[in-house]
Amino acid sequence: MNTFRDYRSWFQSGFFLLFVLAPPLDIFRFDLTQNHFIIFGAPWTLGIDAFIRGEIGPLEAGLNLLLRGFLPLLLVGGGLIWTAWRYGRLYCGWLCPHFSVVETINRLMQRAGGKPSIWEPEPLPERQPDGRLQKPDPRYWVVVVPAALAFAFLWALSLLTYLLPPFEIYNNLLEGTLTPNQFRFLIVGTLLLFIEFMFARHLFCRFGCAVGLFQSLAWMANPRAMVVAFETPRAKVCQDCSNACDNVCPMRLKPRTLKRSMFTCTQCGQCLSACDQVQQDSPAGGLLHWLEGDCALPVVSGRKQQPDCFEPDTRESSRSLEKGN
Repeated sequence: MNTFRDYRSWFQSGFFLLFVLAPPLDIFRFDLTQNHFIIFGAPWTLGIDAFIRGEIGPLEAGLNLLLRGFLPLLLVGGGLIWTAWRYGRLYCGWLCPHFSVVETINRLMQRAGGKPSIWEPEPLPERQPDGRLQKPDPRYWVVVVPAALAFAFLWALSLLTYLLPPFEIYNNLLEGTLTPNQFRFLIVGTLLLFIEFMFARHLFCRFGCAVGLFQSLAWMANPRAMVVAFETPRAKVCQDCSNACDNVCPMRLKPRTLKRSMFTCTQCGQCLSACDQVQQDSPAGGLLHWLEGDCALPVVSGRKQQPDCFEPDTRESSRSLEKGN
């Protein structure tokens, strides 16, 4: 039976492959040698060169700018912002190829040192939400560092193929004939990304990513947007829990709080899954739920929550993915 986490893993893996394979498959890239985009194997130009050469008139040039420039940006950017306004940073939590690396290295680092980040003040509990005991194993550091380096190199290589002909880059790499600029790009890019993957990761997502920032701003602008809500009337149940929802959050947030403190929440749902695992023997289930509409308002304002917002019928949609099909 598929679970909520399985679905998200498939989305993340698929989009990461798309990120790496899009340039060599000519799905999407910008070719600096031709100075235009290539989308699904076809050149995508604004027609400015043709206008300068006098091959098209001002009206056709204006239509090209509108249809080939402004409209695609509006559709992509507008779609991303609308999705974030309604549901939060779904792109980050479900698709972003950087965030999938963040979570992978978090898990490896936790296996190695008991902490998902070297900046974590204390090791996390060894008892996992599903009841397993996971003791830190320093031998995993032999995996952490090469994994971060490999992801950094793959990212740098992929970024380079978005700018230059991919088969030229891969051929030069395999034959050891990279140009000085290509070599420098790969070395510097790999080094910077390695440092980021080892020491920043979720900190970059929280404070340095412009795509994430605009999604968070759109989400905060909608008080009725989908949000992780804590069932405060049952808060006493948490007394026997070791903050499992806090411990699993890849952004190192605390889900049982107001929306403004969850500004960078990626809606990954790991906190909900952890709470459900801890409370699996409870007839009432977990205490964290995805809510939207009027039911989301108390998470924004801190006002008293309406009990009917936590009725099974109300939160059916937020549980459907977790139960699987």
